[in-house]
Amino acid sequence: MNKQTIKFYLFFAAAVFQCSCTSNYLSINSNPYEVTRDQMAVRDYAVASGLSAMFGSVISTDVNTAQFTDCLLGGTQGGYYADANNGWTNTISKYNPTDDWTRVFLYSDKVIPQLYSNMSNVEGISDDPLVHAIMKIVKVCVLSRVTDTYGPIPYSEIGSTGKIQVGYDDQPDVYRQMFDDLDEAIALLDANIDRSITTTTDQVFDGTARKWCRFANSMKLRLAMRIVYTDFRSSQGLTPQELGEAAVSHPVGVMQTNDDNARLSAKAFGKDGNSLYTACMYNTPAGSKTGGDSHAAADIICYMNGYGDPRREKYFTKAQFTGDNAPEYVGLRRGIAIPALSTVGLLYSGVNFVEGMSTPLQWMNAAEVFFLRAEAAGVFGWEVGGDAKSFYEQGVRLSFEQWGVGGVDEYLSGTHLPETYSDPNGGLNTYTTQLSSLCVAWNDSASKEEMQERIIIQKWIANFHLGNEAWADFRRTGFPHLIPAVESVVSNNTQGVRNLRLGARRMPYPADEATNNAENYLRAVDLLGGSDNMATRMWWDCNPAIQ
Repeated sequence: MNKQTIKFYLFFAAAVFQCSCTSNYLSINSNPYEVTRDQMAVRDYAVASGLSAMFGSVISTDVNTAQFTDCLLGGTQGGYYADANNGWTNTISKYNPTDDWTRVFLYSDKVIPQLYSNMSNVEGISDDPLVHAIMKIVKVCVLSRVTDTYGPIPYSEIGSTGKIQVGYDDQPDVYRQMFDDLDEAIALLDANIDRSITTTTDQVFDGTARKWCRFANSMKLRLAMRIVYTDFRSSQGLTPQELGEAAVSHPVGVMQTNDDNARLSAKAFGKDGNSLYTACMYNTPAGSKTGGDSHAAADIICYMNGYGDPRREKYFTKAQFTGDNAPEYVGLRRGIAIPALSTVGLLYSGVNFVEGMSTPLQWMNAAEVFFLRAEAAGVFGWEVGGDAKSFYEQGVRLSFEQWGVGGVDEYLSGTHLPETYSDPNGGLNTYTTQLSSLCVAWNDSASKEEMQERIIIQKWIANFHLGNEAWADFRRTGFPHLIPAVESVVSNNTQGVRNLRLGARRMPYPADEATNNAENYLRAVDLLGGSDNMATRMWWDCNPAIQ
């Protein structure tokens, strides 16, 4: 009996054990190695369960994990969310977090261990190439977020359990392996492009190979753009430009419409529903309409208020300040002395989830892909099937369509600028510097820097909730310009951040790694090329314009 068959029977035995320990439901004349219809159902259930668990490790469906990775880290550093719990004195936004806040991507059992253990289990019971392709793509989705948080991470040596106390790979090598995994997945999907798996097995694309292929190509384009300022070469010797162009020119191509959007449906959620929604709503004061631990950040609301963006009602709950000049939408500044939530904090706009706890978790959308193509074509001269202006405007149109709002033509012709930030709580945290001198309307004569800033601003707005992606773009390009933390609050920080305009460039490794995995930890820091703190830039954070 081969290993796959043995592993299936272990799964099967575990699944049926509860039904009866003594019932003789199998005929003594049946073939013990032939899978019956009931056994097939058990196997399908095991595959569906394993894939679902893997999906839940991308943006974690575990509320506590997602709160740290996507609300308190990505959400704040990307300029989308602001910490609103005044009981927190050590936060990432203040650059003085504790290890419990920064280690989660690597140490939570809901991320890497959950990914690898379930991947190993599914590999053991399914030889379906479509299933294997999906697993490779999900693996890249998870680990790209992890490496873009820390730099060098374990990748090639992680075993089936996901234990990370192993050797770390240099970040360029991590990227090579991620491109290899995507290429292998795309090849499997190419060979099975008109196939599908059961819709109940796949809560992202309902089992459709063609959509998974578009997503894989889109991820390939996203990662190629991430490393555009490096001298990277893939395992096949390809440059970022060649990788990105290959993704777009593939016969199936990249995402084209909102029907291609990658999002995890509520069918995969537990009782707590959308993990970001629940995390933002933690500790909501009585009578509040704006939420609890996380509120909307001042940064994104300043841009969207200035642009008169009709997506605001979809993104934010209205502020509860009163008076003749009370703002309809106003965010909470990040990196401040957090005001009391029960009396002041609740007055600022909250983070809105249009379907409440059933709102799907977005992984990637077609609008982002068009902005990637706009930047690739306009700023870097890649051949990606069109021109920057067309891609830029289509990205905006797709975002408006995704969020179900009108007025896109008026928006695209807009000449207004982002507003400055006036704190309605007395002005202590007011920021009067103009965040950007750019309007929405395209400028054919713009410099490449202006073109990039305009594209990234709209990409950032369209990617709301994808904080880690926004943070990566901010580090890579310097855009959008964000409101810095209040200097007096972070002057005694211990994580190396001194330039508040640049902010955090990475997260430090879990403290336990220095003792439990000392040799590999020291090697990782050596590969990082700087101190293990929040100020050290990682390999792809090398844009010469960012100083």
